[in-house]
Order: sequence, then C-alpha cells, then structure tokens
Amino acid sequence: MRPAAASKSVNVDLANLVPPDEVLFGRSAVMVPVRKRIEKISNTNVPVLLCGHSGTGKELVARWIHRHSPYSSGQFVKVNCAAIPGTLLESELFGYEQAAFTGARASKPGRVELAHKGTLFLDEIADLDISQQSKLLHFMQDGRFSRIGGEAEQFVDTRIICATNKDLDVEIAAGQFRADLYYRISVLQVRLPRLCERREDVPVLAEYFRVLYQKQFAKECEPLGSRLLSHLEILQWPGNVRELSNCIARFVLIGQDAFRAEEVPQQCKVSHLSNPMFDGSVPLKSIAKEAIREMERNVILDALRANQWDRRKTAEELKISYRALIYKIRDAGLGARRGAVVQARRPDTPTADPLPAD
Repeated sequence: MRPAAASKSVNVDLANLVPPDEVLFGRSAVMVPVRKRIEKISNTNVPVLLCGHSGTGKELVARWIHRHSPYSSGQFVKVNCAAIPGTLLESELFGYEQAAFTGARASKPGRVELAHKGTLFLDEIADLDISQQSKLLHFMQDGRFSRIGGEAEQFVDTRIICATNKDLDVEIAAGQFRADLYYRISVLQVRLPRLCERREDVPVLAEYFRVLYQKQFAKECEPLGSRLLSHLEILQWPGNVRELSNCIARFVLIGQDAFRAEEVPQQCKVSHLSNPMFDGSVPLKSIAKEAIREMERNVILDALRANQWDRRKTAEELKISYRALIYKIRDAGLGARRGAVVQARRPDTPTADPLPAD
C-alpha cells in the first residue's frame, strides 16, 4: 500500500483577491449606504479617502473601486506609507535616474509611473512623512513629477485612493498632517464600519474564508455549524475582518481547537462579560438601550465625517429632520468635540451651520 501523499498548499494570491460583492458588502444595514456611495464613486476620477479601523477591509474596497473604474485596465499599485522610511519613500514614489545617488546603478521607475492609466493606492496616508506630504501635494495638483536626479518633467494619468485608520482632524491639529493635502485627498470620503457594527455579516464572511483557506491549504475542513456561527457573531473582533480571517485560517488548520479559550484573544471575547457594570443587577433592557445609543452615536459620527460635518447634508443622508440631528449631536456630546478640532485645524474658516445656542 502506498503511503498517503502529503497535502500541499495551493498558491492563492490573497493580496490581490477581491471577494464577491455579497461577501465584501454583506447584508447588514450599516453597509447599504457604504455600498451605494462606493458605486457612485467608482466611475469618477477624483481622489477618494477610505477611513476606518485597522482590518475593516479598506484595501479590498480600494481594489473593488479600481476594478469597477475606467482605470481597471491599468495596474493597481499599492504603497504602504507606514512601512517605507521617509528617506526612501520619495524614490519609491517617483523613481530615480542612474547615478542620482550612491548605489543608483540604473534608472528605476517609481510607483507613480507604474500606476499610469491605473490606480495608486496610498495605504496609511497619515503615516506619510511630513516632508514628503508637500511633494505628494504638488504631484496631485497636476499629475506632473520628476525622478530623483532627473530634469525632465513627466506626466501620468492615475486614480488616487488613500486609506487611514487615524483621525486626520486630530493629526492636522497636532501638526502631523497638512490641511491642504487633506482637502486634496478627501474630495470623496468613505468610512468603513467595524465588524462588531455589522455582526450579521460574520457568518457569510466566515464561510467565505473557510472555503478560501481550504483551497490555500489543500485541506478538507468541516463546515461551520450554526451554533459556532452564532458564537462568532457575538464576539467583539477588535481586529475586525482581518482577525476573523485569521481565526478561520486556524480553524481550517487545527479544527475546533481554534476556538478554545487559549486560542481566542482576550480582547475578542464578549465585552459585557468583563464589563464591571454587568454584575447581574442591571436589567437587560438598560444594557440594550445603551448599546443602541452607542451604535447610533457611531453612525452619526461616521456620517458627519463623511459629509465634512455639514449637518444639513448629514440629516438628509440619515433621513431624519435637522432638529432631530442637532438633538442627537448634543446628546452624544459630538458638538463640543467638533468645535475644538475645527478651531485648531481651520482658525480662519467659519463653521458652516453652527449648532443653535442652548
């Protein structure tokens, strides 16, 4: 009898993989306006800023926009601003000519050139070195640049999508990010919700990852049962979709042991179990009311940011009256926070449509 052949991993290019629409956008109510906004954005050629916590799928959304845009025939070129030191980022972006500096033995095109007629994705734009932000701003104004050590000016036609997991208002107030660059990259802005805000999408995402990792690891895996899926839905997932993906990868490799207490990060466990408020004396109705209030606050904050804090436009998008929005902003304590940031960021610009006095 021949020994069983060892299973071999299949080369699945996860970095360039975009899930089907029903997986990427899911079926949760919070993703409906996100999808509508992205669909409108894809056919335009204006800069897009994708905001959201780490692991919420910003790169996947950027790739989806690229594939559904007039620039889909070109390359999708990613630049991780956080991973490349500021001293090297200029040469990575714009390239260099032979002998431009020690070690430059041949000319090299930059990422900007490679993205001609395609999409340039600047990930973690908030971590871009402040000295490089002015160079990027200059390029975005007219699409022209010069290689390091070169005299000839070149022009490229590329779509620019940026992503960040930081609050750029705060970065600007702290002097870490240029306000003029922020206005340039955020013509259209999309904020992606955390996975704990779209729990009903967890089963679809989990099953997608299970099938995907079965192929990658060439390993048969039992289906995720309804009881297990229900358990996954109530976890916190601080690492968002990326953490769920890693969890399912472990499940495919080691089975049910992936969900034992020692395998699940402490932060991922159900939040109310470690909440000192939850001691059995608080009614479930009160807990549910507070959870709904917090979710509503997050939705309003995301909508305000997406509309550059235009409250009338935000009220229209949320389909509530302007007066109701003003009340909810006050109730959530968002008005004062915004005012402090606005004054620090744009002292010469009056805040449109200020909150009425109490």
